[in-house]
Amino acid sequence: MESATMPLVDASVQDAITDEQAQYFLDNGFLVIRNVLRGEELKLVQDEMMKLVERGTAADPNDPYYPDFMYKRHSRTGQNVFARVEYVIDKSDVMKALLGHPFILRSVEKLQGRNFIPTWDSMVLKVPNDGAIVPWHRDDQTPEGFEDPRPIFNVDFYLDEADLQTCLWVIPGSNHWTREEAEARCQREGFDTSDAIPVPMQPGDVIFHNIMVLHGSPEGQGNPLRRTVYYEFRPGEIEAAIGPHTLQYLTLKQEVLLDCIERRKRMPYAAHETPFEYRPHGMLALHKPRKPETYRFPHADYWRKSQDSVVWF
Repeated sequence: MESATMPLVDASVQDAITDEQAQYFLDNGFLVIRNVLRGEELKLVQDEMMKLVERGTAADPNDPYYPDFMYKRHSRTGQNVFARVEYVIDKSDVMKALLGHPFILRSVEKLQGRNFIPTWDSMVLKVPNDGAIVPWHRDDQTPEGFEDPRPIFNVDFYLDEADLQTCLWVIPGSNHWTREEAEARCQREGFDTSDAIPVPMQPGDVIFHNIMVLHGSPEGQGNPLRRTVYYEFRPGEIEAAIGPHTLQYLTLKQEVLLDCIERRKRMPYAAHETPFEYRPHGMLALHKPRKPETYRFPHADYWRKSQDSVVWF
């Protein structure tokens, strides 16, 4: 059931989020979008990510993907279980085409401007019967005193149902709290939901969530497999000014985005769409984009040194 104040956003009947829906996201730090992935595309994404689940579960050190697989201790059995995979765009043409999704990109552009950059792409798992608590947290902190109001956020693609027993909980508006306020809230005992709301999801639904909004999930039992793909986007001007990536990384990821938009045009399930036109400008304009030689750019290879910051304005 939708919250009384949460707008209904349905990607099957609109081309992008509206101004009112964008304002809800800016005010509250999250926005639920229904029916982003449907039909053939949903099935293909589910199938492709299940292949990664199976490969990661096998935990074969000889698998070329193995360096990108991450494991954690199961809360009930104590066994190491597959929990996350990085760089999913690199591992599947279907996931490349997903990056070019026009509803998503038009909505990101509305919130971040024309120079937005795709930065992270991962899949996170909740394995069956591992109902460990995910404590209240923020995904990241923007530096104190940095004034650009545009949000940095994740696009969370749900591939499996998340019901009221297993779904994410969010604290609306906590993206505007100070670091001290957020830390104090996270220190409460237990998983207090008195100021939070649940966000149940169906396969193909999406959440936009600001990296600064407080979210988590309580302990549960008997949960089924739950897979969520995360594509993070950042305004290019913010990334250029404070990082964490180098300027070279920005250009490489812009070229990946352009290529993925073109790939999507060739997908049968995208035949009815109006493709997104990526139009970066100013110092982030692309004059001679090249076809990517790879789609995997390890973050650690592109971390910026503090002295490399750029003054834009």
